Amino acid sequence: MCNKWRQRGISRVPIVHEVLLRSNPGKVSILGDGSVAVEVGGIELGQGLWTKVKQMTAFSLSAIKCDGMGDFLDKIRIIQANTLSLIQEGLTAGSTTSECSCEAVRICCNILVERLTRIKENLQEQMGSVEWGILILEVEVNLLTGQTTILQSDIIYDCGQSLNPAVDLGQASTLCLGCFLQIEGAFVQGIGFFMLEEYLSNSDGLVIPEGTWTYKIPTIETIPRQFNVEIMNSGHHKKRLLSSKASGEPPLLLAVLVHCATRAVIKEARKQLLRWKGLNESDSTFQLEVPATMSIVKKLQCLL
Repeated sequence: MCNKWRQRGISRVPIVHEVLLRSNPGKVSILGDGSVAVEVGGIELGQGLWTKVKQMTAFSLSAIKCDGMGDFLDKIRIIQANTLSLIQEGLTAGSTTSECSCEAVRICCNILVERLTRIKENLQEQMGSVEWGILILEVEVNLLTGQTTILQSDIIYDCGQSLNPAVDLGQASTLCLGCFLQIEGAFVQGIGFFMLEEYLSNSDGLVIPEGTWTYKIPTIETIPRQFNVEIMNSGHHKKRLLSSKASGEPPLLLAVLVHCATRAVIKEARKQLLRWKGLNESDSTFQLEVPATMSIVKKLQCLL
């Protein structure tokens, strides 16, 4: 006895409640940005239905095992369904709405995982065939102005079995910059990216250049004085269309060598200047930005 006026009691009551599982609709949509939209037949009444459905979706789709799924739960959103999106919706009753909805979502996710797994395997097989090219070039840097001139460039590029060598090579016409095609055109465009096209903006984020007077694009002077390009047919590639490989954007990356060669010239110029001054050559460490415009190159040579 706890207190004369306060009494306590203990009792045990067994409960048997028949739970009937019923069909409940569900729909899972994977959008182009990687987010997932989920609809179920139940209604969220504070019982945690949407939370459980969201967790079930993340758990089931994680079987795809793709990179960047660490915050996958944040990319899932539950949408309140209606009779336009889900025909013959279920009812929210009987204490089994969450379980039935999660089961519907799990079945949907399993179907999507099966489809996406095949797509993933196909993409991995296609990625097994890579593009490659090699470039050797010679540049000349004016130490007084910072201007970089490409004296000669020699490119060998793997096109597989080219669908049209004239188009891929770019030798259909070389009379003007606008007539350059795949390999040659991409390389010259890359020179603009690494050496010329400085994207300036003000404090409000607005672009400052209004034309080519201040925004420098590749011109006829940008093209190497001696421009040699050779296509190498690397044989049969069963995973490519008629064994042809891409020749549009990959050659652009070769232009980074112009930036590297310019950096080598600046490094030697700085060392020479330090020797003239009788200083330690180890102090010639610097960072060459992209794009390496004339003013930047001139400044790094310590001749300003």
